[in-house]
Amino acid sequence: MKRSWITSFAALAAAMTLSACANMMAPPPPPVAAVPAPSLYQRLGGQPAIVAVVDDFVGNVAGDPRINRFFARANVPRLKQGLVDQICQATGGPCVYKGPPMEVVHRGMRITDADFNALVEDLVRTLNKFKVPPREQQELLGILGPLKPTIVGV
Repeated sequence: MKRSWITSFAALAAAMTLSACANMMAPPPPPVAAVPAPSLYQRLGGQPAIVAVVDDFVGNVAGDPRINRFFARANVPRLKQGLVDQICQATGGPCVYKGPPMEVVHRGMRITDADFNALVEDLVRTLNKFKVPPREQQELLGILGPLKPTIVGV
C-alpha cells in the first residue's frame, strides 16, 4: 500500500511539473490590436468640414483690408481648391496638393510677418466660428506654421 501511495504522489507531481513547464513554454497570447487614433482630418470632420472652413476663411481674407490686396487677382475657385487639398493632405486625409510650391506662389509678393499673422488671425476666427476645439486648432496651426518661411519675405 505504501508503494502505491508513493507512486500516485510521484505521478501527480510529475504531471503538475509537466503542466507547469508546458505553460511556461506556451507562446504568449497575441496582442490585442489597438484601435488607431482618428487623424486630425477625421477629427476636423473630413473634406466637407474642410471645404466649409476654407470657404469662410477665404471670405474673411477678402474682407480683411490688411491683406486682401494679396488676393485681388487670385483665381478664387483654384485658390479654394488648393487650400482644401493642402489642409486635407496635411491633416491625414486622402487629398493630394498638386499646386506649385509655396515659394513659387508667393515669390515677389513681399509678404511680411504682420501680413502672415493677419492671415492666421483670419483662419483662427473661422475655426472659432466652426467651434473647432483648441487641440485641433493647435494641431492644424502647428502643421501650417512651418510654411511661414516659404511665404514671408520670399
